[in-house]
Amino acid sequence: MTPFLGEVFGTMILIIFGGGVVAGVVLKHSKAEASGWIVITFGWAMGVAMAIYAVGQFSGAHINPAVTISLAVIGEFPWSRVPGYVLAQIIGAFIGAVVVWLHYYPHWEKTESQAAKLAVFSTDPAILHTPSNLMSEVIGTFVLVLGVLAIGANEFTQGLNPLVIGLLILAIGLSLGGTTGYAINPARDLGPRLAHHLLPVAGKGGSNWKYAWVPIVGPLVGGVAGGLFYRYVFVEGSPLALAIALVVVLACLAIEFVFAKRWARLHPSSPRVSGTGTPGTPGTSDTSGKD
Repeated sequence: MTPFLGEVFGTMILIIFGGGVVAGVVLKHSKAEASGWIVITFGWAMGVAMAIYAVGQFSGAHINPAVTISLAVIGEFPWSRVPGYVLAQIIGAFIGAVVVWLHYYPHWEKTESQAAKLAVFSTDPAILHTPSNLMSEVIGTFVLVLGVLAIGANEFTQGLNPLVIGLLILAIGLSLGGTTGYAINPARDLGPRLAHHLLPVAGKGGSNWKYAWVPIVGPLVGGVAGGLFYRYVFVEGSPLALAIALVVVLACLAIEFVFAKRWARLHPSSPRVSGTGTPGTPGTSDTSGKD
């Protein structure tokens, strides 16, 4: 198998497990209906682990543009291969979403909530507050890339690494996922959102493209920051790098407060997203179906 196909199939497996567990929880008349956040976070975690087990030997199982680009930035992956990997990841995520749609085919018509249907494919915030939503994705992906690199630096019993990374995903979902559904992966959100837009999902609403840039930009920024932090602080032990990292954190805090205040002025009655909230696909809201 070529690395390109490895990334296609790996990301497809991720979405089949991840999107599948969300569908089971939020769609009507599923035997897993309303089983909750723990079930969904565990499903996503095992989806990551299974994807890595399946294609790690062929492509390294990045299955995430944020991981691919962060590795390229720190010199651990050639830039010439980045476009192909990212394209493969988006294609795989799209295909995985199509499989989930087919698997739950009769349940779409039985489910009235357009927001719940969109939640199967893509993320939405629990509270629509763009500055905070963006920061949540930055932080979540920072922890993801930092954690993946740290795990890779340790020696485990052969074949155990994918499971440990799955546990990292579980921890991120449980600890940080409740705000935006922790996309932490641009392909994981963009590919399925595109599938939602194109597929004849019964009774669907819009695909909420106004929000779609957040789970793309946030993970890319957070992933690169996490990679650089690991390289210059953990590996090289540079005091200057640590100082720069602290300055970046303080800058992010300042930006957050500035944009938060501006957001509050422009959106004095910003709606709360109400709904099932599903990791990697959560947040269902009355407005999430609107483009």
